[in-house]
Amino acid sequence: MQFRKPMALHALALGMALTLTGACVSTPVHAASNDNNVEWNGLFHDQGPTYDNHPEPTASQSVTLTLRTFKSDITSANIKYYDSADSSFHWVAMHWVSNDPTGRFDYWQGTIPASSSEKYYRFQINDGSSTAWYNAAGISSSEPSSGDFFIIPGFTTPDWMKNGVVYQIFPDRFYNGDTSNDVTNGQYTYAGCATEKHAWGSSVTSNVGGCNSAVFFGGDLQGVIDKLGYIKNTLGADIVYLNPIFKSPTNHKYDTEDYTTVDPAFGTNSLLQTLIGDVHSTSNGPKGYVILDGVFNHTGDTHKWFDRYNWWSSNGAYESQSSTWYDYYTFQQWPGTYSGFFGIASMPKLNYGASGSAVRNAIYGSSTSVMQTYLKAPYSIDGWRLDAAQYLDANGNNGSDAVNHQIMREMRTAVMSVNPNAEILGEFWGDASSWLSSGDQWDGAMNYNGFTNPVSEWICGVDESGSSNSLTPSGLDSWLHGTRADLPTDVQQTMTNELGTHDTSRFATRCGGDIWKTYLGLIFQMTYVGTPTIYYGDEYGMQGGNDPDDRRTFDWSQGTTNNSAVALTQKLIAIRKQYSALRTGSFMTLLTDDSNHIYAFGRFDASHRIAVVLNNDSSSHTVTVPAYQLSMTDGSTVTDVLNGGTYTVQNGNVTVTVDGHYGAILEQ
Repeated sequence: MQFRKPMALHALALGMALTLTGACVSTPVHAASNDNNVEWNGLFHDQGPTYDNHPEPTASQSVTLTLRTFKSDITSANIKYYDSADSSFHWVAMHWVSNDPTGRFDYWQGTIPASSSEKYYRFQINDGSSTAWYNAAGISSSEPSSGDFFIIPGFTTPDWMKNGVVYQIFPDRFYNGDTSNDVTNGQYTYAGCATEKHAWGSSVTSNVGGCNSAVFFGGDLQGVIDKLGYIKNTLGADIVYLNPIFKSPTNHKYDTEDYTTVDPAFGTNSLLQTLIGDVHSTSNGPKGYVILDGVFNHTGDTHKWFDRYNWWSSNGAYESQSSTWYDYYTFQQWPGTYSGFFGIASMPKLNYGASGSAVRNAIYGSSTSVMQTYLKAPYSIDGWRLDAAQYLDANGNNGSDAVNHQIMREMRTAVMSVNPNAEILGEFWGDASSWLSSGDQWDGAMNYNGFTNPVSEWICGVDESGSSNSLTPSGLDSWLHGTRADLPTDVQQTMTNELGTHDTSRFATRCGGDIWKTYLGLIFQMTYVGTPTIYYGDEYGMQGGNDPDDRRTFDWSQGTTNNSAVALTQKLIAIRKQYSALRTGSFMTLLTDDSNHIYAFGRFDASHRIAVVLNNDSSSHTVTVPAYQLSMTDGSTVTDVLNGGTYTVQNGNVTVTVDGHYGAILEQ
């Protein structure tokens, strides 16, 4: 289920939120003054490195915050923060510290004292008798009751995730590196479906109705190893996320038969170790990282714990109420009626019981648990993506409750005990802030709500499922702003920004096959806040409808820089790697032009100021960008790092012509 919910309640900051400010106008600012009028267009703060000296503070680090205003516009400013330690609000008076390089803006600072407690803050900004309030959700004339900025001492998300680019692989469809392990026609029958071996590039639909999960093409782990040069060097991605690889009778493997064994059609456990070692190696490109898909809400019905078809010598829960594993599942009437994932009989739901239960120990709690085993040598994976993460629960319940959050907190503790730098990535289609806003559960989530869906609606005119829905640039900006405000900044920076996944129709198909819309999507993906995540083939505009058509085989004739979209992906990833501002810098909306379908935003840190201009019209447009908002000085030069063009800042603005369904990345 997916829905638009752009502003969650912060844990102790209450009620519904602020109106968002309008887009910044692309005209030079007039002189400000103390005139009982706070000029909203001059206000800026976020938790980028130039506005927050400790975005991930320890308990012993105070946090100095910087607020920008127009020069000489205000008479005073204060930080008002809520401290969870004493459940009270506190005030910090801010003081003027300097002007920006253009002389148009003032910087004010104040410091929140160090402590271990979680805090939420907002700004009160005064010009004589006039007051404005500013927090993560926006600006208002009355004090907000939600949408504050977060401070979570001691919580960090992995820097490699903040700075990396993910490449997601559905193993059976990526590359066949070892034909000797291919599943053959009729090799086995599961749930009434005999296996079908299809030729690479042919239809993903089964020859027998209802048996799409029995269609195999031969992709495997050796294939991933063979194509690491493409991933790490041709593209430049450095994080490999594999859809499930453990033993299972289906091609998707979201119905695990054995967590301890790599599926024979994909290779061996030893080969998995080789793959991980090759990804980690710097001898074949940049050091990389591996995230595995953890399907822990349910098993398959062929798992030995359940054993519906008597495939194991031991007695599973389906076979005997005296089974060691009977309590691992929830039966309403044994054996035929039990809790399953969305009621699917082949995916019996695990019963996590109370803290310390056998299931909790088996999945994450003990040193020999599934999660800890693969985090440790000889595998040493770097993170887990949690499938259907919201649903993990006890006694057949459907999650998103206190028990689910307890499980996730315990899971984080277990993972961090093995590798404090590991990534925990949750699958969630809506507002995931209840798992992300306190620093004690996930590091990030798949950003369907804050990227995939709104970007699809803006560029393609349909949502991620292909249903007609459209957004204007101003509507897009409002949506993106709201979803960022839901989350701590270091979480925002590790949300995975996908154009599509194995659970959506292909982006190129949603956009009607227009390769220029793929270009625009790629430019947006590589410059926005969060970790760009490429679903294999999206980089060349792979086509595909909804499941299973979104899982076609990779066309290796397109996997080269002779393909214009692949070449653009390579360039964009290199640009993202070159400029830290695009990874961990501040984000500022610069322009929303609904008439001409233009969206422009800034990314900046102490080293670079970058204006990204996106044109979602079919024709080119000349765009005047308010460069002064990024403190670009008059007479200075900016370079479009996409095409090498140079421009001069004049009267606070940069004017650039952008091709239809394309973008400009203006850097200085």
